[in-house]
Amino acid sequence: MTSGELLHRMPPTQDGARDPFKVQDLALDGRAIGERGSRTRSRILTSTATILEAVGINDLRVVDIARSVGCSPATFYQYFRDSSDAVLALAEQVGEETIPLGAEMRVDWRGPDGVAAARRMVDGFVRYWDAHRAVLRTRNLAAQEGDQRFREVRNRALRPLTEGLALMISESPGEGSKELTPYAAAAALVAMLERMAEFHSDLEGYGASRDDVVTTTALIIHSTVTR
Repeated sequence: MTSGELLHRMPPTQDGARDPFKVQDLALDGRAIGERGSRTRSRILTSTATILEAVGINDLRVVDIARSVGCSPATFYQYFRDSSDAVLALAEQVGEETIPLGAEMRVDWRGPDGVAAARRMVDGFVRYWDAHRAVLRTRNLAAQEGDQRFREVRNRALRPLTEGLALMISESPGEGSKELTPYAAAAALVAMLERMAEFHSDLEGYGASRDDVVTTTALIIHSTVTR
């Protein structure tokens, strides 16, 4: 499911759980936007995600987003400063989806289900990238070009994985783990994971299927954590 489809179909949470797709309660000028304004803002984000997947950030225009929603550009500017501001909001929202992957790091990776847990984590991360590729690539490019807003959003999205792996490495009883600086090792593993998730389809020309990429990446991460 793409970013646009997910924004449109995301069900409400129950029992007060935090909804990662909950919109802001205020417009840019500080006014409460209300239920109708929340729906408009959500439709703008859905449209932004859909158009971004089709044309990329360089051709993402406010007028096109507004037209697809059926509102005026002036309405768009009630909620976002520009198109990149809307993409930033999308990046913040999809970033929350990495949190459930942390459940796989609560499994004993030195036990019989360790490799399977590592593989589930990697597979989930690859599926996350496949669903939100346009938003995530735009986020990473902006972060690499020095936009601190996108850098902070990226760091927040990856922090649960990095900190979880760092903790596992620091607590590993293996002799090999003593040679590693836990956070540096975890950051390196997450960087590899993100890179493989982003470009796994490029490896098909070299005979590596998606399943091959997931399994190989999981084994590398597992062996590092449990060495």
